[in-house]
Amino acid sequence: MTKNRLTRLRIEMEKAGVDIYIMTLADYHMSEYVGDYFKEIEYISGFTGTNATMVVTHDEAGLWTDGRYFIQARQQMAGTSIKLYEEGTEGVPTVMEFLDRHLQEGSTLGFDGRLFSLDWFEQAERLCDRKGAYLKTDENLVSAFFTERPSFPEHKVWILSQEYSGISTERKLSDVREAMKAKGAEGFLLTSLYDIAWLLNLRGDDIHCVPVFMSYLYITMDSCRLYAMERDFDVAVKKYLYDNGVSLSPYDRIYKDLNSITEKTVLLDPKVVNSELVNEFPSSVSLIRAENPTRLMKSIKNETEIANTRKAHLKDGIAVTRFIYWLKHAIGNEEITEMSAADKLLEFRKAASDFLDISFDTISAYRENAALMHYEPGHDHEVTLKPEGMLLVDSGGHYLTGTTDVTRTIVLGDITDKEKECFTRVLRSHLRLLAAHFPKGVCGANLDVLARGPMWDLGLDYRCGTGHGVGHILNVHEGPNAFRWNPKNPDDLVPLVPGMITSDEPGLYFEDEFGIRTESELLVVEDKRTEYGQFYRFCNLTLVPIDLSAVIPEGLTDPERRTLNAYHADVYEALAPHLPKEEAAWLKEATRAI
Repeated sequence: MTKNRLTRLRIEMEKAGVDIYIMTLADYHMSEYVGDYFKEIEYISGFTGTNATMVVTHDEAGLWTDGRYFIQARQQMAGTSIKLYEEGTEGVPTVMEFLDRHLQEGSTLGFDGRLFSLDWFEQAERLCDRKGAYLKTDENLVSAFFTERPSFPEHKVWILSQEYSGISTERKLSDVREAMKAKGAEGFLLTSLYDIAWLLNLRGDDIHCVPVFMSYLYITMDSCRLYAMERDFDVAVKKYLYDNGVSLSPYDRIYKDLNSITEKTVLLDPKVVNSELVNEFPSSVSLIRAENPTRLMKSIKNETEIANTRKAHLKDGIAVTRFIYWLKHAIGNEEITEMSAADKLLEFRKAASDFLDISFDTISAYRENAALMHYEPGHDHEVTLKPEGMLLVDSGGHYLTGTTDVTRTIVLGDITDKEKECFTRVLRSHLRLLAAHFPKGVCGANLDVLARGPMWDLGLDYRCGTGHGVGHILNVHEGPNAFRWNPKNPDDLVPLVPGMITSDEPGLYFEDEFGIRTESELLVVEDKRTEYGQFYRFCNLTLVPIDLSAVIPEGLTDPERRTLNAYHADVYEALAPHLPKEEAAWLKEATRAI
């Protein structure tokens, strides 16, 4: 199938006069997760990960992805002619380096400009200029034969009331206009679906597990125009927009309207705005390139969001803990598969009255499958669980009160000494970061070593960041806050401030053996002020026990043991009153001090 589709693509390349064609896993808004309509790389290659760029020449095809997906990509593309390029690995060229080697004078590089950012377009443009090559970005070559392409996403849009959002759209727009004024911008083109949903206090369902809606927003000092699928807005939502000074126009009309804007200076984020939109601006417009001011604003949760998030984590903690209890008692007594376990966890989450959806597809990975960081269980490849080994479950939920993301590696029976040693090592990493105290101005890149230290001591590591920001009823992955030791962009150097929520999820992964990850969400809060200034610390939001049957107590330091015991005391105190008597008794033992 892959061979046939590559052949079809090369035929279209020949027709269009394109020598090298590039695809990326993105939508017109550079979203991390995308709707099925945009999964061209999956259609061509069979790779189902959430990060990929593919380059096709007349005799080669390569796919680039990050360390979360190396094993998965190798498995899913086995037997095809597509070569895997492992991003960040020594000796592996970047996409741009590959293009530099293969692009010849007089040849043509092509891609759909709507699917690539302005930043990417300008890099490609400079490369073509240097090589004496041509650039073609006005045609999507896959569309010519992707006849079974799913429909464009369109779902009902709804209002997130202020009791959940905490701040009105009127106030948020005022803050954005102040940021525009500070930048000297008369207009602001906002294309991030997460930022638009946050700014307007609206949510949708156009991306699986991400409650956003396909849209663009153009803001001036006295107007705000939303471009979206009008039929997805009922009378109440349209009135809400009108009351907030927001006019509604058809989604695709933005390309026409940008031609006639009168603003002379326009703020936009070149990493997010697609290149075809920028091509529509009048030549008189000067671009102010900067990160969307909304990005930092939404990453710092307000008091209402924080209070609600705590409620969401309590409900989620009850659900996940009840799931672990069920799994521990059902294993060996009834048939359970990776997928049926995920389905059972969803049942527990649905018991919450304000549950909306899962925040990403549940990773339920048994034994060696857990070595794939983003393994996807399924009813079409059921794996039966046995009363031995470990099950890694990475899952989360969207509630009206907030979004959760939690990973626990659960012991199902006998495990090896190596598994216990690795579980304890991962736990040490998790606890060290949780217990951090740090001065104002510190960023995630400064703290990442706390988690990796116990692993680096043994020459071990994991091929991903230690943690990511978490959206509020938005994308479960959110920047700019993160824990990454090797900063590659300005995001990695953004200081952590109170109100930011970041995951703490170190892990160890051994191909064909097992994988272990422990993940909780950390809220930055104020700590003491000393002669050296204001200090901050983390407050753990996640309320789910960590499996003590895999822990080697003497493998923990005294401070690490105290941190774990204090965490488990909090878990028991919070959850026990909400659990059936027998489950509360089990939880007391599961959270005992060690």
